[in-house]
Amino acid sequence: MSGLTRGDLGDLNLFRVIARAGGFRRAALELDVSPSALSHALRGLETRIGVRLFNRTNRAVTLTEAGADLLARLEEGFGAIEEGLEALNQYRGKPAGRLRLNVLTDAARLVLGPALSGFLAEYPEVRLEVVVQDDFVDIVGAGFDAGIRFGGRVPEEMIAVPIGGDIRWIMVASQGYLQNAPPLEHPSGLVGHRCIGLRMGTGAIYHWEVERGSDHLTVDVAWSVVLSETALAVAMAETDGGIAYCQEGLVARQLAAGTLREVMPEWSSPGPGFHVYYSSRRQVPQALRALIAYLRERVGTEAS
Repeated sequence: MSGLTRGDLGDLNLFRVIARAGGFRRAALELDVSPSALSHALRGLETRIGVRLFNRTNRAVTLTEAGADLLARLEEGFGAIEEGLEALNQYRGKPAGRLRLNVLTDAARLVLGPALSGFLAEYPEVRLEVVVQDDFVDIVGAGFDAGIRFGGRVPEEMIAVPIGGDIRWIMVASQGYLQNAPPLEHPSGLVGHRCIGLRMGTGAIYHWEVERGSDHLTVDVAWSVVLSETALAVAMAETDGGIAYCQEGLVARQLAAGTLREVMPEWSSPGPGFHVYYSSRRQVPQALRALIAYLRERVGTEAS
């Protein structure tokens, strides 16, 4: 295949996105086009180069050996192009371009939600896409520039930058629930209560960690219900559903309004705060540097 055209380059990038996404449907959603248009473009590419790049079945799309080899070479080539375009930002007055983030639900509500409007007003040429997802993903393989997770859960090979201090984890319940439930003086008494469990993005159920001075305990109870979203656990607790465990900042409004009360406030647990993390092997986009600086200043100001 000689003499690449603009269409060839576009179709090769479409192939790269399909391979990353693991199928036409997901890639079409990411690119905001129809799956049939993607399929048509890919078939045209395969016809021109004379090689099949994907094995297609009704249930899955997988790379052929030729497709896997091409993808590895394209990642290197398109990576160099993207770095070249990113380098142009040094000649701009302000950062510009596309920035994709993968963010925990709690981080989206507590960190990004209050900050995004101000950031985009200050950097209007940045096109930001945020995917809110608690499931753990390979941000590099999935095409994200960065992610936001708790400090203790960032992959070791990544660069992690804190955007706030430690977080206090607490137990909360409604006044109505506490009035009709056995009194609580020690975490061991939680076995007689309706405790709302939380399944993390890794698939494991999180066992509450609490401490008082030098005493450190891990709560192990028969969960009355197991949920996969903290906001749902908080909503259930507000409606007399039991005791939830969450970040203090997530329920600040409910605590102030009295719809929730802290349970055994002397037993809480500090934990690492949110961190922005990104690959140590890639050039850091100027837009990402600007976002990190903006979040660190804003979160630090709000915490003080």
